[in-house]
Amino acid sequence: MIWTLKKRMYRIQQRTMKTVSGVIPFPVPMLLSGAGSVENLAENIKVRCLKNVLVVTDKVLMDLKLPESLLESLHEHGIKYTIFDDVQPNPTIENVEKGRTLYQKNKCDSIIGFGGGSAMDCAKIIGARVSNPLIPVRWMKGLFRVILPIPPFFCVPTTAGTGSETTVAAVITDPSTHEKFAINDLKLIPKIAVLDPELMVGLPPHITSTTGMDALTHAVEAYIGLNGSKFTDENAKNATRLIFENLEKAYKTGSDLDARTNMALASFYAGSAFTRAYVGYVHAIAHNMGGLYGVPHGLANAVILPYILEFCRKEAENKLADLAVAGGIGTRKETDEDLSVKFIEKIKSMNKNMKIPTYIKELQEKDIPLIAKRALDEAHPDYPVPRIMTLDECEVLVAKLLP
Repeated sequence: MIWTLKKRMYRIQQRTMKTVSGVIPFPVPMLLSGAGSVENLAENIKVRCLKNVLVVTDKVLMDLKLPESLLESLHEHGIKYTIFDDVQPNPTIENVEKGRTLYQKNKCDSIIGFGGGSAMDCAKIIGARVSNPLIPVRWMKGLFRVILPIPPFFCVPTTAGTGSETTVAAVITDPSTHEKFAINDLKLIPKIAVLDPELMVGLPPHITSTTGMDALTHAVEAYIGLNGSKFTDENAKNATRLIFENLEKAYKTGSDLDARTNMALASFYAGSAFTRAYVGYVHAIAHNMGGLYGVPHGLANAVILPYILEFCRKEAENKLADLAVAGGIGTRKETDEDLSVKFIEKIKSMNKNMKIPTYIKELQEKDIPLIAKRALDEAHPDYPVPRIMTLDECEVLVAKLLP
């Protein structure tokens, strides 16, 4: 009886959020796309009368000299820059505070997030802390808790996956509790997103595959959830189609600029979908794999996605069938049941083809109750999943991820 009432309350809150999302004007970043488009960002920053930017990235990208063309163009346009390259693969509150200190010390007036989701998310939260110095990062957890607008913010993704360049979300880890959580606010959406496929050419295959499956997870969870709209559904289906057509091409041939361009667009479309329609249990569990063990987010999503889809297949059958048709792996002549099964099998085969495992090697059995509890605490009541999961069901599902 109590569980039935809880589920009803979850659904009421989710319907309320869907109504609110339908009337809130979500900002849409200006897009700079195509090979070499990163060199056009400086000009767009200059016309905004900005003169001193904090570039948030990581040491791996600096060692690879990937930001060089951006930095050169900033210099050519007379824009000072300070580099903060201490971002970790799962950025922490400490990373954010160091970046904020550097921003203030060098009297910056704007921020560029350059890199994968970690760099862009860290940059977002640095901006939130700069503008809201009295609000600790943990207090920003959840929805709409960034009170004052962040400094002018620009994103240059170097992977095609997280969609952070168009979303309201930023994910951060609290190392004191090993908890990974999301901050969601319209103020975190960047002014400009740069989709330059040349920045992605040198990605290792395993990064290409896992970030690509991250984007697919965004599209799928946005579409099968209950808070979708015409806009989010269209973006989710476009993303699914592009990922099915291009991800394995980009994985096998990293220099394929067409495949890289299409994957960058897919990531952007998927991000546009889930930032309005939310995600689901895949993300809730994956965040805990990242927080507890440092498992890369895209890898965790890729591994977990088929298990969650099997859990809710019947409830999401017609929507999974839609995605199968949109992705070009089935036709309307087939039943929804057959198409939904085919869709899940397609994801499994993509994972197998790209050497993504079916388990989380770091997972320890003793941690399963904590992971399940934290995952459901994150998901309930905000995530409008097609089938609501009990704690026991979550523990059983997480146990399937054991090596």
